[in-house]
Formats: sequence, structure tokens, C-alpha cells
Amino acid sequence: MAELIRQQHLDADVEYHGFGFQESHDADLPVPFPDDFEQGVFLNAFPGRLDIYSGGHTHTAAVTVEVWDGEPPAQDSSRWDEQAEADFESTSGEVAVWSMGLGRADDVITLADSGGSWRVRVSCTGRSEAAALSEQEGTGEGVEKYLVQFWPATT
Repeated sequence: MAELIRQQHLDADVEYHGFGFQESHDADLPVPFPDDFEQGVFLNAFPGRLDIYSGGHTHTAAVTVEVWDGEPPAQDSSRWDEQAEADFESTSGEVAVWSMGLGRADDVITLADSGGSWRVRVSCTGRSEAAALSEQEGTGEGVEKYLVQFWPATT
């Protein structure tokens, strides 16, 4: 049975429907965020980077990040608007949240003491509410919620 190693709650600044998780130090990435961001793709993986497409244009999303020592229990899909999984390769073991306009956030997510291969599951709820707020008022805070779970990839 997999065990939860750490959990962090943070805010993600969403602009132009997007935000991302990327290596904390991005100098060696072949395609840094937001280059080649693809509109409409919920979860898109690049080397050292994960792009997330939000339901709302501009708002602050509430994000819970979990790091597990193995694959976490499956989430009840009826609780979520969207879910997807991808592979993620980290060279440093540290990941940061990136926004389109503001760049790298101060929060650092520690996956491990060094780099490695990871699997990630992203689950989201509140997408239609975030879209409606974007159309009506322009912004919202914490309406769209994400659960991002990392665990070591098995080889």
C-alpha cells in the first residue's frame, strides 16, 4: 500500500487558461513554459514540464500537491470534472508552479533529494464555474480545484 510522503497546498495564477509545473531551475529545458502551450489539452507533458489547461481564462486555482512513495489509490472519477496521467522526468527533484504572465512562483515542490522519473495524476473540479466567472466577472479565487499526485515511475 502506497504511503503519502508530503502534501502542499498552494495557489496557481491562471492566465490565458493555463499554468504549469516545471523544473524549479529551467535553464536546461528544451521547451520552457509557456512555449508550445496547447489550448484545450487538459494535461500536456514536455521534458521537465507539465502544462495544465484550465476551464477559466484568468483566476487563481487552489492546488493540492501530493508526493507518494508508490501509486496512490485511484480517485473516484465522479468527484472530478477532468483527470489525466502523464510521465514526468525531474533532473533536480524540485518543481515549481509557473504562470503565463508572472513566470515562476515562489513555492517549491520537493519530489526527492535528486532527479528521477515520476508518474503524475492531475484531477480537477470547478471547471465550469471557473469558466462562468471568467465570462462574467473576470476573475475568481479557489473556484477551480486541483489535486496533483506524483509518485516514482516503475521501470
